[in-house]
Amino acid sequence: MAVKNPHFPNATVLGYPRIGRRRELKRAVESFWAGRTTADDLEATTHDLRLATVRHLADLGLGADGAAVPGSFSSYDQVLDAVALLGAVPERFAGLTTPEGRLPLDAYFTVARGAGDAAPLEMTKWFDTNYHYLVPEIGPDTPIGFVDDRVVREFTEAAHPADGGPAVVTRPVLVGPVTFLLLSKPADGAPEGFRPLDRLDDVVAAYAGVLRALAAAGAPWVQLDEPALVTDLLGVPFDEVADAVRRAYTRLATDLSPAPAADGATERPAILVTAPYGDLRSEAGDGLALLAGTDVEAVAIDLVRGAVPTGPVPGLETKTLVAGVIDGHNIWRADLGARLAVLEGLTAPGTGPGAGALAVGTSTSLLHVPHDVADEPRLDAGLASWLAFADQKVAEVATLATALTDGRAAVADQLAASTAAVRTRAAAPGVVVPAVRARAAALSAADVERAPYAERAEAQQAALGLPPLPTTTIGSFPQTAEIRTTRAAWVRGELSDADYTAAMRAEIASTVALQEELGLDVLVHGEPERNDMVQYFAEQLDGFATTVHGWVQSYGSRCVRPPILWGDVSRPAPLTVEWTAYAASLTDKPVKGMLTGPVTILAWSFVRDDLPLGDTADQVALALRDEVTDLEAAGIGVVQVDEPALRELLPLRTAAHPAYLDWSVRSFRLATAGAAPATQVHTHLCYSEFGQVIGAIDGLDADVTSVEAARSRMEIVPELADAGYARGIGPGVYDIHSPRVPSVQEVTDLVELAAKSIDPRLVWVNPDCGLKTRAWPETKQSLANLVTAANTVRATL
Repeated sequence: MAVKNPHFPNATVLGYPRIGRRRELKRAVESFWAGRTTADDLEATTHDLRLATVRHLADLGLGADGAAVPGSFSSYDQVLDAVALLGAVPERFAGLTTPEGRLPLDAYFTVARGAGDAAPLEMTKWFDTNYHYLVPEIGPDTPIGFVDDRVVREFTEAAHPADGGPAVVTRPVLVGPVTFLLLSKPADGAPEGFRPLDRLDDVVAAYAGVLRALAAAGAPWVQLDEPALVTDLLGVPFDEVADAVRRAYTRLATDLSPAPAADGATERPAILVTAPYGDLRSEAGDGLALLAGTDVEAVAIDLVRGAVPTGPVPGLETKTLVAGVIDGHNIWRADLGARLAVLEGLTAPGTGPGAGALAVGTSTSLLHVPHDVADEPRLDAGLASWLAFADQKVAEVATLATALTDGRAAVADQLAASTAAVRTRAAAPGVVVPAVRARAAALSAADVERAPYAERAEAQQAALGLPPLPTTTIGSFPQTAEIRTTRAAWVRGELSDADYTAAMRAEIASTVALQEELGLDVLVHGEPERNDMVQYFAEQLDGFATTVHGWVQSYGSRCVRPPILWGDVSRPAPLTVEWTAYAASLTDKPVKGMLTGPVTILAWSFVRDDLPLGDTADQVALALRDEVTDLEAAGIGVVQVDEPALRELLPLRTAAHPAYLDWSVRSFRLATAGAAPATQVHTHLCYSEFGQVIGAIDGLDADVTSVEAARSRMEIVPELADAGYARGIGPGVYDIHSPRVPSVQEVTDLVELAAKSIDPRLVWVNPDCGLKTRAWPETKQSLANLVTAANTVRATL
């Protein structure tokens, strides 16, 4: 049934950073994991952080009483929160739940991180972002119900605060039921042909219970995120997705009444369905028309990545359209005049989509950007004036909402300042560097070609003399508190360059000695001097800036500070040669030079939006190409250029894939094709759905490719075998995102599986990813088990 559209605030954001301005959540969670604090301590910290966040958003201009403030907090991951809400816990963790099926706090983290023989949930990228979510495992018998009312309690704590402070009526945010199931994988033992989407009725029934409970608590609105509607990459045809959406929202929006009964109660809050990260409309179908045809009260669309509707959309006349015109995924200040013109077009009679009401919003959650530009006093003032972090984006949304209701004159100063910032940025020195542009323009096809692989493989084996199933690591070793303290003291000027170099060399020497003791075949220097695999390079390349407090959540308690790529990129001096050459001088074994690839540097930075990504990637690739040349000149015979983000940037619509794969593969080859045939080029990819980019992995033409495979139990191996992949491959056998130490037998089984599925002459043995987040004891034992397993299988060949 169609219902009268309830009032929706005229300005909102779809989510906000949850880690805290100084990473309070990270510190509290890790303290709990370490046993230094209790579950009650952690709950108290997260309670205070949530209240501070929603009150801050209200003060920024969203207001405290209209549900404009999203309740988007999570202690670890929003998809894991949905697992906990539903009690959809894999059988191996069933003993950790309460009799009602609820996960206590320590068990919640165990599902995320694993324990003992119980492997954690698989982790992969959230759409085309660098955020990682935990993949639910759903089978025919997986328990599903409304078992955890945390979302209700969090609404109540803000609306009726016990501390006597200001109340805020939030809009609880949940992963939508269709997206939850489309992102899930079949549980182990599920019958052939079973799909998680087969459990839609059960999940929707549980969500109906959640909505009733929120309504009873007084929540006027709820937000259900359905980003699965903007992608073709989940393996389900649009018609089936559309059917699932209709079924789900008939039950949740039509069958549950939002209208007050005689006693004033409602069965559910009004529903806002969001579709961030891309365009709802594609060749496969029209997702906007699909949502407009349901009885939800509001729909939020991404108008940064998605196209602007140009004509009436039947059904939208009864709804609020939340227009995501402010980019939630990047940090550039918006051209408010241009964004306002888009909004004005949406309200134009006869040409707009015909919404019942229009609200201004962000294109995505602000989870993907830092908190506040004002927290960055070290940034160049000119550059800072071009930026908008989360708080500035909230202000931009509020400004546009005011302009819609009160006219442009009411915000004339803000519009003028925005226009001036855009113009100043375009003309600033360094944004365009003629020499960089000329070098890129002069490139030819020969610049991305190496000698044939067979010729390279023979030359490399002659130079390196490696055994079958060679062992190595991905690059980094544990970044201890001592290392971080030393580096921080050096950055503050409290430690001389000579003393810092001596400290890092001592760490490198220790790491090399350990690898020799363990019996690894190809060594690394351990990267103690690197703060982050992208930031380290950004700090040394022209065209980049870095932040002090610009933290963004990557997964769980893992936070990164994405650099800001604002201008043309070049390399003023060698980046890594000194440290790698020193490590090589300590051993007779091969030592890998470690570089981050151009696609990953772009993916894990905030990239300029005034130049095509492919052009920017070529600039970064040329800087790396020069570094490869210098590493070779220093005697380094193995160079790894990591591209863990290759799949991450894959467009969500298949029509855009060819163009992306063309420039992304080209940029990697541009960075590496200058290497001599005897130089072994490695790359590394992790935590992605590799089956969708098998062709591109092959196209990189790396001599050895290492990939994440432990959590997925070698899922990538048969795909590589079926694709006829014929170069070196290192499927990860040790999941480094969990503190658990894999047994020798566990690793042996994985190595055997790889060696049986692929020509064993091509197989390498390595962890899933770098080891910087791990502690030394678990690292040493895990690598010892890895080497033992490799030797065991090697003896059978």
